[in-house]
Amino acid sequence: MNLHDEIAKVAHELYEKSGRVPGRDLDNWLEAEKIVMARYEGQKAKGRRQKTEGNKKYAAKKTGAGRATGTKGKTKKTK
Repeated sequence: MNLHDEIAKVAHELYEKSGRVPGRDLDNWLEAEKIVMARYEGQKAKGRRQKTEGNKKYAAKKTGAGRATGTKGKTKKTK
């Protein structure tokens, strides 16, 4: 579904929920735009977070971050 169709669908839902009040088509459309754009922004932010978290995990794996240094495979001798 493209952006225009999604806004139209949400505007119609608002029209239905408000009791089909005539003359509020512009108000319903503008409110629908806000709702749909907020959804898109939320999805974009979620995608950026996932990408960033994935990059951090990859970087940690490549650099060995998060591992104890100097103890790899060694055991402490006791006398």
